[in-house]
Amino acid sequence: MSYESSIPFRSDRVHAAAVYCSDGRFEEQFDEFLRQLLGTRLCDRLAVPGGPASLGLRSPVPEESRGIEVQLEFLVRAHDLRQVILIAHVPCAFYRERLQVPDDAQHERQVADLREAARLVRALGSLQVDAWAARVVDEGVQFHPVEV
Repeated sequence: MSYESSIPFRSDRVHAAAVYCSDGRFEEQFDEFLRQLLGTRLCDRLAVPGGPASLGLRSPVPEESRGIEVQLEFLVRAHDLRQVILIAHVPCAFYRERLQVPDDAQHERQVADLREAARLVRALGSLQVDAWAARVVDEGVQFHPVEV
C-alpha cells in the first residue's frame, strides 16, 4: 500500500531549525508557534527527548548528547542555517525521569539548560539563537522568551 500526500512539495528554505522535545502532546502547539514566529511552516526540526537539554553537557548520556550535536552541525552546514530556535516545555518527562527534576522545579533548570544549549549552538557558527520556555496553562500552552 502507498500513500501520496495532498500537500505539494516546497523546495524553498527559511534557513532556520527548531530544537524541541519529541513529546507529541505539544506537536500542534509547537507547529503553530513556529509558523507564527517564522511566518512559515518551513523549518528544519530536531525533535528529541528533552529537546535543548539533550544538547547540554548535563545530559545523563553524553554520547547521546554528542550525537544530537552532530545532527545539528550537519543541518547548519548542509542547509545553510542562520537561526536556531530552542524550545523547552513543562511538564517534561525527560527532566522528571532522566534528570530527576520534579515538575515544579523544571522551569528554573530549563532556563539554565537553554542558556547552555544556546552557547553550544553559537559555537557551530554565526547563528541567531532564540530560546523559549513553553508551559501548560489551564488548557493551553504559553510560550515565553528566555534571554540567552
